[in-house]
Amino acid sequence: MPVRNYIALAIPFFLIFIGLEVVIARARRRRGLYRLADALADLGCGVGQQVVMVFAGVALLAGYAALYDRFRIATFGPASPVPWLVSFVVVDFAYYWWHRLSHEVNFLWAGHAVHHQSEDYNLAVALRQSIVTSFTSLPFYYPMAFLGVPPVVYASMVAFSTLYQFWIHTELVGRLGPLELVLNTPSHHRVHHAVNPQYLDRNYGAILIVWDRLFGTFAEEREPAVYGTTKPIRSFDPAWAQLQPWFEIAAKARALPRLRDRLRLWVSSPAWNPGAPPPPTEAELRARPKHDAPLGRALGLYALVQFAPLIAATFLMLLWQYTAPLVPLVVCAALAFFTLASLGALMDRRAWALPVEIARLLAVAVAAVVARPLPLPVLVPAAALFALGSAAAVIVALRASAPPYPGGAASSTVSARAFEGRAPAAGGACSSP
Repeated sequence: MPVRNYIALAIPFFLIFIGLEVVIARARRRRGLYRLADALADLGCGVGQQVVMVFAGVALLAGYAALYDRFRIATFGPASPVPWLVSFVVVDFAYYWWHRLSHEVNFLWAGHAVHHQSEDYNLAVALRQSIVTSFTSLPFYYPMAFLGVPPVVYASMVAFSTLYQFWIHTELVGRLGPLELVLNTPSHHRVHHAVNPQYLDRNYGAILIVWDRLFGTFAEEREPAVYGTTKPIRSFDPAWAQLQPWFEIAAKARALPRLRDRLRLWVSSPAWNPGAPPPPTEAELRARPKHDAPLGRALGLYALVQFAPLIAATFLMLLWQYTAPLVPLVVCAALAFFTLASLGALMDRRAWALPVEIARLLAVAVAAVVARPLPLPVLVPAAALFALGSAAAVIVALRASAPPYPGGAASSTVSARAFEGRAPAAGGACSSP
């Protein structure tokens, strides 16, 4: 049985449902539910994670398959429902413990904090994932290999669990009655993403909420949630979002005087932070404004237009990851990360963003010409038009945006904060400052 990439097949539906949520939010006069820069950062983090999985997915599945082939204690027939039932329970149970430990152990938190950085809560946030999530979660699923769950069943059930969690990232769905007793719902997951003190370290479940009720980590939604991390990232750059938690923990480790404590920090709870100020109170969290650097209509439109082919290219890479030659995939991956870093710098108004973006446009044009998907007499003028037209568009958009670019307030502020005040906390859904 072939392993289908259900996440890749779901990408068009993710985008459709995000669009529907935007429309419904506007109809309900909830215009603040989405902010373009934040939503693009969410999508950019998801793109980065999926591009990594184009190359790592096969290796991760092969590791599971090797354990299954050599050490399984049971073998089930191809039509048996038992491995599906076993995998449903074990995947959900293993996810609970991976998720919980990812909020209680610093190096795991560094690989999960990306998902909590957004100060909004919507369907786009569901796609905001760390590039290391699949690596840190895989060992928690290894017991299924020993139990005789085939690799295809394992991969399919993990995908199903991930797909289920997409729809619970919304503020537009209220309580769901008796379903709240058993299933993880939007209400339960809003609690998990909140930084309110009474909500920290709660509701880790994937599909089922019963593990939280059983192990004492359940909390019911009562007060409105404040989202994000206890120390906001203050950036819309998806490339920096992937790196920031690691830099933050490393900076905390360097500040400790003893080598033993520096090493201990990586395996300690994010709440263990000697000498740090106390975490913000409920009143301070509610008074804290969201990080915002309004793009302006022109720059927002430019970023949106440039993101569209990036998402399409990622979708195609995932569909062709087993059949496409390696070199084109590597080139596409490099251009994808180049695009994420460049557009992220534009959205953060970095002083160096414009020359980097122009370099990116030239790199994309040259790559298209070298790949020759069309006859050169057609391709060369088209590539030149793309590069020159996009360069002119971004220059006009930056001049039209406020504050002035470069050197505007947003640019200097965000640049100065590159290594300051952007800790997820040891925070977010973790109880540390």
